[in-house]
Amino acid sequence: MKIALIGYGKMGKMIEQIALQRGHEIVSIIDIDNQQDFDSPEFASADVAIEFTAPQAAYGNYLKAWAKGVKVVSGSTGWMKEHGDDVRKACAEDGKTLFWASNFSIGVAIFSAVNRYLAKIMNQFPQYDVEMEETHHVHKLDHPSGTAITLAEEIVAEIDRKEAWAEDTTDPKMLRVDHIRRGEVPGIHTVRYDSDADLITITHDAHSRKGFALGAVLAAEYTKEHQGLLTISDMFKF
Repeated sequence: MKIALIGYGKMGKMIEQIALQRGHEIVSIIDIDNQQDFDSPEFASADVAIEFTAPQAAYGNYLKAWAKGVKVVSGSTGWMKEHGDDVRKACAEDGKTLFWASNFSIGVAIFSAVNRYLAKIMNQFPQYDVEMEETHHVHKLDHPSGTAITLAEEIVAEIDRKEAWAEDTTDPKMLRVDHIRRGEVPGIHTVRYDSDADLITITHDAHSRKGFALGAVLAAEYTKEHQGLLTISDMFKF
């Protein structure tokens, strides 16, 4: 498979390494200093572009890739509120393809399935309050993380006593989501159900970015054969 990389930071370099190990070809690498390469024949030859950039750049990158007939796999977060409707329309009505996930880790996909199932159980036990915490490296600009938002939305969908999620809230009807930024932490997500009697906790603690990078390449392999707006739940049937 021919892959283009959009964004060549630590994640982009790791994706490149894993893609090559899996027998794929990197035909184009686009970063801040060579945006003109979106118009190159090498980029247009890609089956899929894997995009990890900043929230303010992501949607524009999708448009540039789609204009060249290239499908996109993206792990960029923070663009959904402003451009989500446009992306859904492009994929549903205009024949474009985007595989988007807030987190491509296989472990997080499993953790998410556990999170949904546990929330469904805990809806029956109102004596437990629920809260979340996410920790990431100091370079991460958005908060809470896209993964935390996804997990929080899953909880709110199952817990009748929570109306929505929010940061820095004391409202019992809201799911509190806290964020911590320290060091080079790849990502830790914790969900806690606390009562007077006991505490139930589930945590996903990423050791490195390798799991995210592998998941992104697996998503590219999946995207090559599929169309539309795709997610982790399409690829992994938990």
